[in-house]
Amino acid sequence: MNNMNPRTIEAISQDGILARNKVLRQTYILLGMNVLFSAACAYVGMLMKVNVPMWLYLIGFFGLAHAVVANRNNGAGIVLLFALTGFLGFSISNILTALMGQGMGAIIVKALVGTAILFLGLSAYVLFTGTNFTFLGAFLYTGLMVAFLAGIGAWIFNMSALSVASAAAFLLISSGYVLYDTSNIIHGEETNYIMATLNLFINIFNIFLSLLNILFAFNRN
Repeated sequence: MNNMNPRTIEAISQDGILARNKVLRQTYILLGMNVLFSAACAYVGMLMKVNVPMWLYLIGFFGLAHAVVANRNNGAGIVLLFALTGFLGFSISNILTALMGQGMGAIIVKALVGTAILFLGLSAYVLFTGTNFTFLGAFLYTGLMVAFLAGIGAWIFNMSALSVASAAAFLLISSGYVLYDTSNIIHGEETNYIMATLNLFINIFNIFLSLLNILFAFNRN
């Protein structure tokens, strides 16, 4: 039988709410800084005409992401997180340069606006309704693996239709992950703000790339 004082239970509950609010606040502050840093790196990469090959992109992404996870409980995790987001910014600078060179700068703007609307809208929905989306985890992971393999296949065999289909799948899955990851924070499933920031940034990055791919395909057609 639970003999805990009601005031003690209330205090524990309030402490939990305060802890979750702290993680949420730290996450969005760090996320905003990393988004700006990545955008700045993309701009510098455009000026320097940086071209990151696919093999280096994959090694850099997975290597730095693993390093962030391994150091999520210390200050090095923050430094490595900035290294990852900066690297991702550099890695897409050649794509942005190519679009600008073809007079398709409007596509970049539309993708940025669309990314902001999707992310803010989905995050706000979870924050204001408190809906628990943690049940989506297994489904989203399976879909992510399928979309990733489809994207690799489209790149290897130069299949534009498969590339667009993969981008659309990534867009839906990444949007679902915004719901899932935000829900994890507000329901106390994710208590590490470095990991929370990493997950949300990757969602934003994938949404932006997916929108770029889709908009480019429609504009080309």
